[in-house]
This record gives sequence, structure tokens and C-alpha cells, in this order.
Amino acid sequence: MPFADVPTELDALLGVDISEPTARRHGQAAGAAYVAFQTSEADAIQEKMPSPPPGPDLQQVSVDGAMIPLVHKEWGEVRTVAIGRVEKPVMEKGEPVVHTRDVSYFSRLCDAETFSGLALVETHRRGTETAKKVCGVVDGAEWEQSFLDMHRPDAVRILDFSHAAGYLASAAQAAYGEGTPDALSWYEAERHRLRHETPEVVLDAVRCLRDDTAGQGNGRPAAVATITGSLAYLEKRSEQMRYAQFAEAGYPIGSGMVESGNKLVVEARLKGAGMHWARANVNPMLGLRNIACSGRWDEAWPQICRQMRERRQEQTRERRHKRQEVRAAAAVPLPLGAAAPTVAAQPEAVALHEPVQQKPTTLSDAPSHRPAADHPWRRPFLRRRQTRSVDNHIQQET
Repeated sequence: MPFADVPTELDALLGVDISEPTARRHGQAAGAAYVAFQTSEADAIQEKMPSPPPGPDLQQVSVDGAMIPLVHKEWGEVRTVAIGRVEKPVMEKGEPVVHTRDVSYFSRLCDAETFSGLALVETHRRGTETAKKVCGVVDGAEWEQSFLDMHRPDAVRILDFSHAAGYLASAAQAAYGEGTPDALSWYEAERHRLRHETPEVVLDAVRCLRDDTAGQGNGRPAAVATITGSLAYLEKRSEQMRYAQFAEAGYPIGSGMVESGNKLVVEARLKGAGMHWARANVNPMLGLRNIACSGRWDEAWPQICRQMRERRQEQTRERRHKRQEVRAAAAVPLPLGAAAPTVAAQPEAVALHEPVQQKPTTLSDAPSHRPAADHPWRRPFLRRRQTRSVDNHIQQET
């Protein structure tokens, strides 16, 4: 939740009184500790290549990006991978529907190559490498295909059905006009065939639409260019659009899992009204959002505490080492014959202040405060009393 809401919630639930800056400081520190922990885990996995845990029979992996506002009027793309276990299809409204359960998320603000390496900590934890079958349902971006190439090269590549249908809608609107009955009729018919027939049938329909539009009297070059672009995009991904076969095999055909993750994990917290994030604070918050939205807080919080404790111990060792270096440098004796370092006098200081007499450094240099030989303190106490008694006796006799 936003940091400003934390003090009120903690006071109502636990009776704890803290300020917003305190909540912000502790939240960011905990998130940074978890990011550091996951980064070290990803590096260890790449270096040592430990055996991954067993994966499910069928797993879905979907990746996508979401834009968030940064400071200085900039925008950054947060990449997220969502991983879930695919259940057997169930009949809903006369059609088999596939559901994905136990969904977990991993998100970072970074480039695609860095993200693929860091996400290894989550794909390894979920057993993506050992799963019997993995379905990579994505929207067709090149970096998303590269992600699948790294983590599961043999994954079944599936173009998100809604994404493919969107290109059909663009072609229909370009040919018949946006919102017209003809455009809607053509789109609904081809969308149904895309879902239940082969992609070749739909691609032929798009080619005919392009040729019919180009053969009209005015040529309509802009509409033809739009239809041609949609056709080229779908032709390149025709093998990823065999939705009838995918549904028969019990595979998911939609990437709504990660799209929901973008809204739940990223946008719900980092895209609020008036929010602008510093880059350094984004990933710590994403780390906490990942474990909270994945239902893994009880598992991850001890790891965060251990990471923060180790960091404090490391800082303590660094401070102790620096103090030892300073003491060692101060204890080094000067070489024989070397003059002690002197500090140049400042004329301004001499002119403005009276010279200060330095205190003696040895006992011989100190002024003597011993009493003189005839000082009363040196006279014996008894002798003084006897002398006074004799004087009194003489005075009495006289």
C-alpha cells in the first residue's frame, strides 16, 4: 500500500505509532534486501547449475511489460514473468476452458537481457526446466521469444489469442471503417474461424480483404498498408496460432495471467495518481509486491531478515577494518632523521588572537611551586607550639 497509508493501518491493527518516513525507510530497505538476495541466488544458479526441483506436468510461462512513470517526466518498462500450473480443461458454456493455478510473479525494471538472467531465480524455483511440458503464451514481442529460448527452448510457443484477434480487428476497420456493421461482421466471422479452424483459412481471408481493398477505385493506400502489416505479422506467427489443436491438447491460449499480473503487481502500486518513481526505488518495491501478490510472504520474510542481518554485520566489519587501518597508520614510527610534520601558521589567526602559552610537556619544564626554606609550611608543627609556649612564659615573668 502507499507509504502514507501505513501509519494509520499499523495504528489500527497493532497499536504501533510510526511516521510515514519511517515506513518508507524500512519498506525500501526490506525490498532492497530481497532484491539483493534474489540477485545473488540467480548468480549462484548460473555458476553452480544446481538441480532444479521437479516441475508440474503442464506449466504456463507468460512474459509481458508495463510502463510506469519515473521522475523527470520519464517512463520505464517493468518486465514481468508469470508462472503457473495448468489444470485439466473444464467445460464452460459448451467449450473446454483451461485454468492456470498457483501463479507467481517476478518483476524488474531493466532491459530484456538482464531480466532474462535475473528471472532464473523464479523459473528455477518453479521447476520450469523439469516440467514435462511448458506452454509459452506471449504477445509476440521478440524479447519474449528470447526469454523462452533461454529458460525453456522446447516450450510450445502460443501467440495470445486476443492479441492475434486484435490484428484481425485492425484489418477489418481499415477495410470497412471503424465501428461499421460490415467491419464487425467480418471480424466476428474470422475470429471464430481463427479459434476453431486452421490459421491458413484466416490468412487467406485477410489476403482477399487486402486485394479487394486495393482494387477499389481510389486505391486507399493507407488502408491497404494497414491490412498488409496485419497480414505480415500473422503470417510470421502462423505456427503459434493453431488454437484448435492447442485447445484439444489442453493448452492455454491466452496470456491474461501476466496481463493481470501487470495490473495487480505493478500498476496497482506504482502507477497511482501523482506517483513518479526514482529508478533506485522501483525494484525494491517490485520485490515486495512479487512476494505479497504471489502469497509467499511467510517464505520470503525470513530470507529478507537474514539478508538485512548479514548486511549489517558486513557494515560493522567494514567500519572496524577502517578504524584498524587508521590506528595502524597513526602508530607507524617516523624514520630516523625525519622531521615531524608541521602545520603552517595562518597569519590571520596570529593577527586576531593573542599567542597562547603552551603547557609544559615535561616535569623539568614546568615552573616550580615548592615553598621557600623559611616558609611557615616548612616549620615543624610541634616546634611552633613549643616556641609559642616559651614566649608566653617569658612574657608572664616580665
